[in-house]
Amino acid sequence: MHCLGLKSFNKNQVESILEKAVYFKNTKNYTKSLQDAIVVNMFFENSTRTKTSFEIAALKLGARVVNFDYTKSSLQKGENWIDTITNLNAMHPDFFVIRHSYSGFAYYISQFTQANVINAGDGTNEHPSQALLDLMTMYEHKKDIENLKVCIIGDIVNSRVARSHMYLAKMLDWDLSFYGPNTFLPQNIDIKIEKDLKQAISNKDFVILLRIQLERKSGVNIPSLGEYNKFFGIKEPIGAYIMHPGPVNRDVELDSTVYIDRNVLITKQVENGVFVRMAIFDFCISN
Repeated sequence: MHCLGLKSFNKNQVESILEKAVYFKNTKNYTKSLQDAIVVNMFFENSTRTKTSFEIAALKLGARVVNFDYTKSSLQKGENWIDTITNLNAMHPDFFVIRHSYSGFAYYISQFTQANVINAGDGTNEHPSQALLDLMTMYEHKKDIENLKVCIIGDIVNSRVARSHMYLAKMLDWDLSFYGPNTFLPQNIDIKIEKDLKQAISNKDFVILLRIQLERKSGVNIPSLGEYNKFFGIKEPIGAYIMHPGPVNRDVELDSTVYIDRNVLITKQVENGVFVRMAIFDFCISN
């Protein structure tokens, strides 16, 4: 089974992955459900947390991991994507873990392989494993995943993380809202837009901060990073738990003095990422 996005998942599937992730974390008793399986990591964008945690997750479950380096592949000789995937598929890997700047790329790959395809982030479409590890972190701190009050602040229009959270919010009856510069807010969506920062962080269970995605040219939509920090950055501890998918632009969306506050769950998210990705592997191989 593929994991291409939360749009195609139902509540029972999400709860099943969460339950298995919590089990893996609490028991440290890892079944070798991927014993001798081959996982091909194909990352066409820079990544630290996601790439490494998928690799560690696969190794913990007994898989062998191949890190595909597209800069040294036949793509540089003019080979097209279909031929590249068709040839890799002929080597019978069990998983492709895909990150790409093109929205829909993981789905595209899935049409040319019998392997399980896991979307590790595609363009501005979805980042399902990030949203699920966020959900696990929320569960650990609230002991519930339904009816949460969540505000996402930052570069939402370019955020695949925000899109995956939108699907979770609908599935789990969250009170979800957005806040950010007008140029960072999506249009024509049925999501509440907060009026100011005070309102955005008040009476929330979780505030999820998003970085300004300079690689997607979103920096041209604001006067400066300093200006963004002045009006939209978190400069002191707040009542809500603070989360961030990373990497954090310190002193832009989150001041360094706040980063160490006990309500900032960023490192806990990274820790949970391994267990959630283990659970995703296990879910795909079992369904």
